[in-house]
Amino acid sequence: MEALALHEESFGDLLRSWRQRRRVSQLDLAIEADVSARHISFLETGRAKPSREMAMKLAEELEVPLRHRNRLLVAAGFAPVFRERDVTAPEMDAVRRALDKILAGHQPYPALVVDAGWNLVAANEAAGMFMDGVPDHLLKDPVNVMRLSLHPEAMGGRLVNLPEVRAHLLHRLRRQAETSGDGRLAELHDELAAYTYPGVELNVAVVPSPADILLPLRVRQGEHVLSMFTTIATFGTPVEVTVSELAIETFWPNDEETAAFFR
Repeated sequence: MEALALHEESFGDLLRSWRQRRRVSQLDLAIEADVSARHISFLETGRAKPSREMAMKLAEELEVPLRHRNRLLVAAGFAPVFRERDVTAPEMDAVRRALDKILAGHQPYPALVVDAGWNLVAANEAAGMFMDGVPDHLLKDPVNVMRLSLHPEAMGGRLVNLPEVRAHLLHRLRRQAETSGDGRLAELHDELAAYTYPGVELNVAVVPSPADILLPLRVRQGEHVLSMFTTIATFGTPVEVTVSELAIETFWPNDEETAAFFR
């Protein structure tokens, strides 16, 4: 049924959807693609059919994710051009080596790799702290890092600054759902937003102190309260669907006490 649905999609409807999602007018897109606004209008209404090159160029200008560029091509009557391989495939050996090197090199601090749906792909040994005391039903494959971060039985029950972190993560997830067109992310956002935390006031304004530089992640770990911030990296110039959707999140100590704990 999924394959059939893809073939029945209209190129014009998909193009209009991505243009509106990016808040780009027909004229602006036409200028960037070096065509007339009339031609963009005809493409969206189905009065004109795009060439393969035009479909690719419009997708590039609108920064459409590779997975959805394939859908645009299929809807226009062309074969998809971006391969999708499992991360364990032999052709992905160079990618796996790079990920392993990054994860190992970030020890003794936590680091993990997630896919487009925030499902865990790989992690280093230090990241095991995020799984401490987490019930088995949250650790079944695929382990979802966002769910792990906010579930009351997981990190959500250990975050000292839960309201601030929750607001930040939900905002990030909502924006990602809007810009990617991935309905699974919207469903995940709604699930996480519905979590309840008895005794915790969630509707608080995030007001940084003058000393703050980044919003810290403050986590109870035994007798310690660890303070960390994160960075997220992606592969540059990917032309493969899986690689384009991988993100590496690294956690860094926000104070000397946290750094000493990991060391």
